[in-house]
Amino acid sequence: MHDIMPISETGHAKLKEELVKLEKEAVELRIRVEEARQQGDLRENGEYIYGRQNLGFVEGRMGEIRGKLNFSKAVDCTQVPCDKAAFGTIVTLLNLDTQNKVVFQLLGPHDADLTDDSISICSPIGEAIVDHVVGDEISAMVPRGEMRFELLEINPSEIK
Repeated sequence: MHDIMPISETGHAKLKEELVKLEKEAVELRIRVEEARQQGDLRENGEYIYGRQNLGFVEGRMGEIRGKLNFSKAVDCTQVPCDKAAFGTIVTLLNLDTQNKVVFQLLGPHDADLTDDSISICSPIGEAIVDHVVGDEISAMVPRGEMRFELLEINPSEIK
């Protein structure tokens, strides 16, 4: 069974837009593959072989997107309360080991390409941050060891 994962409204809209584009591309590819198939010997028909491979890729990506859409819930990140770190909020952290400040928007794994300044709530650091409040010290285990942060600010998102 899959868990329902939050996704920003912006990320949800981008996935739907990509799906519509891929559905149109799949129709065109099916027509080209059928036309190439009718030309005879399929073993040496590059257009047929290439078309089938391309169609397989497009259909695979469509299945992946449909899965993400079916097992996600769109959230308007601008409306998420900022009393604690949660999906959609923007957090400012102080790395207690390096004294560097970092700013991340907490998003889900389906929003991974939305912005470079985001971190998944399913990642070790994202998971550790969720539900904390300003002033909390946070410890996260990452592949290179323990990272320690202080949560300095929680702000609303500017994107839906």
